[in-house]
Amino acid sequence: MAIHIKNNEVAVFAIGGLGEIGKNMYGIQFQDEIVVIDAGIKFPEDDLLGVDYVISDYQYLVKNRSKIKALVITHGHEDHIGGIPFLLQQLPEIPIYAGPLALALIKSKLEEHNQLRTTELHELNEDSELKFRKLSVTFFRTTHSIPDTLGVAVHTPQGIIIQTGDYKFDLTPVGDQPAPNLQRMAKLGSEGVLLLMSDSTNAEIPTFTKSERFVGNSLRHIFEKIEGRIIFATFASNISRIAQASETAMANGRKIAVFGRSMEAAMVNGRELGYLHIPDDAMVDVNTLNHLPANKVLILCTGSQGEPMAALSRIAAGTHRQIHIQPGDTVVFSSNPIPGNTTSVNHTINLLEEAGAHVIHGKVNNVHTSGHGGQEEQKLMLRLMKPEYFMPIHGEYRMLRIHTDLAELCGVPKDRSFIMENGDVLALTKDSARIAGHFAADDVYVDGSGVGDVGSMVLKDRRVLSEEGLVVVVATIDYQHGDILAGPDILSRGFVYMRESGELISQAQRRVFRAIRTTFKGDTPPTEGAIRDAITDTLQDFLFTKTERHPMILPMLVNAKA
Repeated sequence: MAIHIKNNEVAVFAIGGLGEIGKNMYGIQFQDEIVVIDAGIKFPEDDLLGVDYVISDYQYLVKNRSKIKALVITHGHEDHIGGIPFLLQQLPEIPIYAGPLALALIKSKLEEHNQLRTTELHELNEDSELKFRKLSVTFFRTTHSIPDTLGVAVHTPQGIIIQTGDYKFDLTPVGDQPAPNLQRMAKLGSEGVLLLMSDSTNAEIPTFTKSERFVGNSLRHIFEKIEGRIIFATFASNISRIAQASETAMANGRKIAVFGRSMEAAMVNGRELGYLHIPDDAMVDVNTLNHLPANKVLILCTGSQGEPMAALSRIAAGTHRQIHIQPGDTVVFSSNPIPGNTTSVNHTINLLEEAGAHVIHGKVNNVHTSGHGGQEEQKLMLRLMKPEYFMPIHGEYRMLRIHTDLAELCGVPKDRSFIMENGDVLALTKDSARIAGHFAADDVYVDGSGVGDVGSMVLKDRRVLSEEGLVVVVATIDYQHGDILAGPDILSRGFVYMRESGELISQAQRRVFRAIRTTFKGDTPPTEGAIRDAITDTLQDFLFTKTERHPMILPMLVNAKA
């Protein structure tokens, strides 16, 4: 579908983040200038076998690279910054603007990918202003589960486009973090917001989201009652949660040990930037840890989502080199499972319980609160901004739909709300809005060091291999004389146990032998492809009849003359 943007229209689009939770990436374009907001990843669902990350298709940006003025980052979570190294592989010239903590996290990523020295980086805060020839960008402070969270206001000749980033209205944030800047949001609303793009994650929750301090109170009550070691698992990026757990531990005379690479990095960045007030003498290494009384220990670690290689999963499995579960240990899961991770989290909890630990998790224990606002906060944002048009973002379709209903309750007519898909282009003027076309914005899979070389056919093959197994047929053939010189031999991997399936394998060999012979009965010698097809068709039908399974058939034919 072609894109038709008139010269006086502002184009707004998502390259990722619509109809999904993850890979957030949005663009605002006016004539020859584009401002990109965020560049995230999405973690793969269980059916994406072997895929490490899902990123956006950056081709639209590549085609319009000369127009891109900035990549602006709202905050430092992976679903907003994780795609940056992959984007820079294609567009290394993009200047990046981010708050202090997000910038520190981005620098760590770029260092791993050998991109730090070649990337233009700028630190910003809510008082920063980026000025380009036709567009300018200002910011407003919000609160989330990570410090330095910003909403973005892109000022265009047709009006202000607001992208809220992830937010909730936490009026009592933890530590030195400032409260959300309601005055600046209201000022933007009074100036006239053309379009509001707002976080929809918790659109199904009809309340305000509890303050982070609510979790702090719960942790105090829990920690005071625990006699043994406390192993505390949360997102490494949730600096506020790490701060509360650390402060509560220190108040109870506990020393803090940190395990997991991302948790160690979070501790370094949080302390350097002043978000974590943990003195050196409160920190201990593993050697000191093992000599402390159990009631004097807090272990901070990664793995709250049941990630197989994270510190907590290895502790649970008994494979961690330094930490093993001891009688009396209490493990606190201070997060909710991300959709798709519930099975992994439950498996880790079961292993921990079997090893003798007591596990505290879930909403019932009040050890987690969301970083995203519920319906009441979404309505408050709509009332503050008073937009002419509304585009819900950052959510699955049902969440976007509910958010548009909330917008209608807050005075935005239904025909002025747009539920978009990744790649759709919304064209706006002061008094009009329309869908102006679509560009390709499909998922791109990252598998090891390969980007985009795993497609739907590869994933289909992986699913077949994982569910049905593999059957290899090996035969040596004299094509010139139409003779089978060796084989066919049949090998099974993940399909049947060869020793116990001798009769099945023998029958399959005879059928393949006859199928190959049949292909030579024509007037012209068969091609290798024709023989392969004959083997595959014969075996698929026979094996399904016998086993009701469809293994992958892989013929390996050796030419006798080769």
